[in-house]
Amino acid sequence: MGKSKRNKGGRGGGGGADDQLDGGSDADSVASMSTALSELQLAQATEHVSSQEFVLDKYIDDLYEKRGSTREKALGALVDAFESFVLLGLVENKYVTLLSQFTNLIKKGSTKEVCLACRAIGLLAVTLGAGSSSHEIMDESHPQLLRILQTWPDAPKMISALDCLAIITFVGATDLAETQLSMKAIWDVIHPKSGSNVGIVRKPKPPLLAAAVSAWAFLLTTVGSSRRNTDTWKEPITFLSSLLEAEDRAVRIAAGEALALCFELKLLDVSSNEEPVVDSDTRETSGSKNQLFLSMQALKAKISGLVYNLSMEAGGRGADKKNLNDQRDLFQRISDFIKSGECPEESIRISGKNGILRVSSWRESIQLNYLRRFLGRGFLKHAQDNDLLHDIFDIKIDRVENMSTTEKKIFRSEEEKGRALKLNKERRLAQERKQNILDEQYG
Repeated sequence: MGKSKRNKGGRGGGGGADDQLDGGSDADSVASMSTALSELQLAQATEHVSSQEFVLDKYIDDLYEKRGSTREKALGALVDAFESFVLLGLVENKYVTLLSQFTNLIKKGSTKEVCLACRAIGLLAVTLGAGSSSHEIMDESHPQLLRILQTWPDAPKMISALDCLAIITFVGATDLAETQLSMKAIWDVIHPKSGSNVGIVRKPKPPLLAAAVSAWAFLLTTVGSSRRNTDTWKEPITFLSSLLEAEDRAVRIAAGEALALCFELKLLDVSSNEEPVVDSDTRETSGSKNQLFLSMQALKAKISGLVYNLSMEAGGRGADKKNLNDQRDLFQRISDFIKSGECPEESIRISGKNGILRVSSWRESIQLNYLRRFLGRGFLKHAQDNDLLHDIFDIKIDRVENMSTTEKKIFRSEEEKGRALKLNKERRLAQERKQNILDEQYG
């Protein structure tokens, strides 16, 4: 994933599978994951990387166990570890083994195992960052995730698969065709009747629909504005505009953000080669272009009106005031953007004086919100230590300033060891050169 590809700019509407699993965790699983995380923290506080590796290997071994509860605890511990630490050095040579077990559990595991395995695959890709390893993760996981989205199992599995597919495509895709393949699979969840192999037309429930729209918008942030043809985008934009009138507020918010991005990418604008022309020899072509132009202008006006109405929506008895205020605020910003072109801005202090994450476009805002929701409590740690996020958001981090007292001691100790090794090597080479000179003179 290069900067030129990401272009920067989802809010994870509808809640992820990890949110849905929180309420269903039993006491033993929570205690086990807490203990496992403590073990990893203890290992990290030592100077021996092998201690951390031993703890991770123990989790990996447990993924092979026949007892489902043992596998679930191991998956939960690995998810916790991937959230809490950027374990790049420890998983670079283990990701193939991890991926094999995760995909196997997606095929054969319980609902909870499938949800955890999907999340673990996404976190593994984020840990490894853009490159051949993440592309391999995408290639290997894609068929299993598509199978879930095409067979429509329960909602937690669907939402977990959507999150995973969006993340691994965002990190691992190397060309537009790969991204479009994932976007098509997600769109078939949003608007099922457009799918090629749908026997019975299904209708996604609000949490699933909101999650799918957010995942689709997240991947749309990687499609540059030059990659457009107005007629191609007309159908999805029209359907998204209809979701602004949905009963569920999360669906309306997800659709609003996706449409703001469409405006920012100018997907509703008729490009120069599509603009109406006056030519007696090409009257039919001119007519179709005029029709497209007028159609998109009408669609823009409709969306602008709906956005304004949502920014002014009255509460009513029993309304959730916080969510209502969030909706008003979002749609007010979208309305202002449509009128003036002024993009939203947001700043988050990651660490120290200069460790600031800034976003100033809908693309960046959507990417930030989606990654922040997906990483959950691990977002700050990854924003501080993960080069993938540094690249996406141009974050400059002073790593030493951001370290704990124990980490600084280990870092300084390693620096001193490195300097000592370098000096010893230089002395050895000097002695060898001196000996070679003596051998030549007296040999």
